[in-house]
Amino acid sequence: MSMLVRKALSLLLFLSVTGSALAGGADQARKMLEQMATAMNQLTYQGTFVYVRDGEVDTMRITHVYDKDGVRERLYSTSGPQREVIRDRNGVRCILKDAGAIGENPIVTDSYFPELPQSLFDIDASGYRLETGGEARIAGQTARRVSIAAEDDFRYSYDFWLQEDTGLLLKWVLLDTNRKALAKLMFTQFAIGENVDLSELESDSPSADFIALSKAGEEDRTMMRATPRWQPDNVPAGFKLTAHTKEKGNNGVVEHLVYSDGLAAVSIYVERNKNQPEDRTEVNQLGTNNAYSKVQSGLQITVIGEVPAKTVKSIADEMALSVATN
Repeated sequence: MSMLVRKALSLLLFLSVTGSALAGGADQARKMLEQMATAMNQLTYQGTFVYVRDGEVDTMRITHVYDKDGVRERLYSTSGPQREVIRDRNGVRCILKDAGAIGENPIVTDSYFPELPQSLFDIDASGYRLETGGEARIAGQTARRVSIAAEDDFRYSYDFWLQEDTGLLLKWVLLDTNRKALAKLMFTQFAIGENVDLSELESDSPSADFIALSKAGEEDRTMMRATPRWQPDNVPAGFKLTAHTKEKGNNGVVEHLVYSDGLAAVSIYVERNKNQPEDRTEVNQLGTNNAYSKVQSGLQITVIGEVPAKTVKSIADEMALSVATN
């Protein structure tokens, strides 16, 4: 589930949190998150929300319908350049008038609404602590907070605000290791069930303007081909290899490995690069993602993920050791 009107953060100040509510335990938090996961897919809802990241604020409109025809969804921007995504049984189609490359736009590469892994509900030792908290009034709805708090500084935390009756997600905040907000989303207008205007599923744009991104069922496929030639010996607790692909690039073989703790994912790319000095390193922050790159034995190792800079650097250094000894 990219892959967005400056200085409009005051829109989020309508949220009033009651600090008197008592925090709940992990079991209650799991039940709330399970309800949210079901509700976000199997209920019909519609609304306008603001998405804030890097001081930028985008205003978006979503219509999500679940009926005998399955899931139908239309997401489009109401401010800034035209962006629109339609998902249904025929796959995913989009219009991105401001994107230089489809894969670089968060409206496509990332979901605005995080999808939670079953592992969060099944086990305790996931690297995160689950708890519930206070109440708030969001878009005319009563919402309850549930948190996924990182237990170390190798991953970020989430605060979710769920509609009291249905469990639908009305607000989320991504928090760094100092509990500072890196990104946030909040509905400003919301409707459920029979109050949803189904006509909003239909786009005003000609079908010829849309680009097909995938066919239905293809979005979640992962591939594991053979055993990676290089692997980091030590990664932060909870992270495991979940995907591996190998392909021919312009400079030779490119290896791509994905490590995940079930919620956060980190990509490792290894490719030939003999034109850079061995001691060259580079750190970049890309929105809520951090990237770290270094050259070892004529190979460029790049690690990127929605995790703290410490995490990508640690994994890249471990990968460099593997390259040096293999």
